[in-house]
Amino acid sequence: MSTPIICTALLGVLLFGLGLYVSILRQRYAQNIGHEASPIHPLYRAVRAHGNTAEYAPFLGLLFLWFAVRPAPVWIEVTIVVATAARYLLVAGLLWGKSLEKPNPARFLGALLTYLSGLALVVGLIA
Repeated sequence: MSTPIICTALLGVLLFGLGLYVSILRQRYAQNIGHEASPIHPLYRAVRAHGNTAEYAPFLGLLFLWFAVRPAPVWIEVTIVVATAARYLLVAGLLWGKSLEKPNPARFLGALLTYLSGLALVVGLIA
């Protein structure tokens, strides 16, 4: 199995795993819709992590699959791995940081690497 396929699957695990986690927390906190807008509340954090993942994972997955069916240089495969790790790092920062009020190193690095790797993959797409 190729790196782009594995990384696409990992993004899927992240997206659907977070969706399940939000559902579990909704059950636990008896909150079927909406959430408390507290930057430390677990449900709020989970919803933000899922929402942020839902914003980026589909397009990244599309880019990954494009490179899965075409010969790509090694730097593309490395960039795909970095992008996948960045998404997991950002989610870790959202779920396990002290609060969502201030960025933490995991969130910052995850976001930065998502932007940089995403842009690099787009450049690779048109190059």
